[in-house]
Amino acid sequence: MRLLCVRGARTGVACRGGDTTQEGAMARLIRMDQTGHTTLAEWTAGDADAVEAAVRAFRQQLDEGYYAIVTHGEGHAERVSELPVEADLVILRRPIAGG
Repeated sequence: MRLLCVRGARTGVACRGGDTTQEGAMARLIRMDQTGHTTLAEWTAGDADAVEAAVRAFRQQLDEGYYAIVTHGEGHAERVSELPVEADLVILRRPIAGG
């Protein structure tokens, strides 16, 4: 079961169930854009400074109009508005234009 934890400036840390990331595994925050993808942050759950830097990078990208998703296995993803610290990979992208 994964424990997904999010840290919010107003809400502190909140967790909910899911599968666990391997202990010590490096998580990544990546931005997908017209140039491909860029790694914005990497962290482990036990590295508070790296987590804080990832939260800042995540927040900045949301403020610039990106949205974030976390996958939960093939064909399943969730849009998130707070960085899930225990996720292996968080992907940022811009909304598709049109409509």
